[in-house]
Amino acid sequence: MILSRSKPAISGHPDGPKNPKKPQTAKEEAQFEEFLVKRDYTGAITLLEFKKYPEHNHNANLWMAYCYFHRGDYKKSLEIYESLYKKKVEVKNLAVNIACCLFYLGMYEESQEILMNAAPNDLKTRLNFHISHKLKDESSLMEYHQNLQDVLEDQLSLAAIHYLRAHYQEAIDIYKRLLLQNRDNIALNVYVALCYYKLDYYDVSQEVLGLYLTRYPDSVIATNLKACNTFRLYNGTAAENELRSIVDQTANVGFGYDLVRHNLVVFRDGEDAMQVFPALVDIVPEARLNLVIHHLRNDDIKEAYELLKDIQPAVPQEYILKGVVNAALGQEINSAEHIKTAEECFHLVGSSSSECDTIHGRQCMAAAFFLANQFEEVLVYLTSIKSYLHSDDIFNFNFAQAKTACRQYKEAEETFQLIQDVKIKSDYCYISNLSRCYVMNKKPQEAWDLYLRMDNSPDSFNLLIQIANDCYRMGEFLYAAKAFDTLDRLDPNPEFWEGKRGACVGVFQAVIAKKLSVDTLSDILQLLRTSNNSQADQIMRGIRKWAKDQRVNVP
Repeated sequence: MILSRSKPAISGHPDGPKNPKKPQTAKEEAQFEEFLVKRDYTGAITLLEFKKYPEHNHNANLWMAYCYFHRGDYKKSLEIYESLYKKKVEVKNLAVNIACCLFYLGMYEESQEILMNAAPNDLKTRLNFHISHKLKDESSLMEYHQNLQDVLEDQLSLAAIHYLRAHYQEAIDIYKRLLLQNRDNIALNVYVALCYYKLDYYDVSQEVLGLYLTRYPDSVIATNLKACNTFRLYNGTAAENELRSIVDQTANVGFGYDLVRHNLVVFRDGEDAMQVFPALVDIVPEARLNLVIHHLRNDDIKEAYELLKDIQPAVPQEYILKGVVNAALGQEINSAEHIKTAEECFHLVGSSSSECDTIHGRQCMAAAFFLANQFEEVLVYLTSIKSYLHSDDIFNFNFAQAKTACRQYKEAEETFQLIQDVKIKSDYCYISNLSRCYVMNKKPQEAWDLYLRMDNSPDSFNLLIQIANDCYRMGEFLYAAKAFDTLDRLDPNPEFWEGKRGACVGVFQAVIAKKLSVDTLSDILQLLRTSNNSQADQIMRGIRKWAKDQRVNVP
């Protein structure tokens, strides 16, 4: 996660060091060694500070920089290395070490520039390999890739680039091969677990991770990953409990502090998101994405778009989120351009070899076809993953809409009824589609009730037009007459009167054919009395004449 920083943490420039000797006395050396073995870099720093070595003791300064770097305080480490560099202290790999600090601070161009002055070595090659990836320099990336050797450090760098480019299976293959060569490198299990997490194999990730946590239960990265797996498998509360053991470690400037802060917000379902995420947008990669999600949840679509508009997606999650944001904005401002961008993002993910058979991949293909109004194809993809998402309200909402578009009204109505989310159920799209299902399933009364529960708004007017036309088309003339009557009173449009007239005659015909009760004529006569059109009087006279001939009492 720290490797993925995108915004420089500091401004400026430097040059830099490595491999110092340990403190001098046997007792001090043993104590210092113990701190390093335990990875207690704070303790090691305290020991060095307590000894108060002279300023010209470069060995102590080098160890101080080493400890700060491994504790995650790259700024402090960089300050020490720069100081030594300016003094022209002869230290092997000083420039490369400075470049490493700059890299971890997100200052990739500055890191690359410093490396130009460094003597050729394997670490320089690996660092340039990573910088090329960060700067999206594909030609340099391939050049340094060819210079990598079949040694542990180079293969770890190659696996890391595979991971960062979302080639998780390729990374796993490298890590497993390295584990077979040396099973003592148990930290490789953490990397394997990270890849399995990204592949959504949370149980497998947890199992592999346990091998490392058994020996190092205080590991920040491993414990954080365990918490993330727990979040996916269970809930945020359980995940937060997993983090409690390392919160104190990271409370100051400790390694992983930003990552832990970020994840606590996620585990708490966005609580304090606006206090935490903005400051981490260019530090923790997921912070930008989660801030976008937070804006989407709060209907701040334009804010979400501003965060993503200049970002070129690199991994499926970024493509998916960019697709969602563009789809939402396109629908809000009626922009075909944004809809097209969303469709392309979804199609890229859904058709990719790594995602095509995943749940997310099939959802993306369904979304692309949805935006293209190819609803038969939408149903193919959503049906294939229905068993995994049968209780997901958003899935059911999209599934029901597609079924409605394909005129599978009975199944659509049943699916709409599964939705529990109040926000979705108050959405006009939900109400209008469910209303259509009711009418098509011979339940016009339920559709009329949906309209009656709505407030006076443009949406209610549009729903009324839909109910009127759907009921007329389905021969539900009584409710068509009611709807057209209301429309006629709201807006004296000749088309509404014609619809009302036709629906009233339709009811009359249904009564004559004994498909409706004679009592229904009373409702029709009442509706006709509210019309000033002369044709209304003619229809009423015809109804009363028929009633008289049939010796039926009609008020």
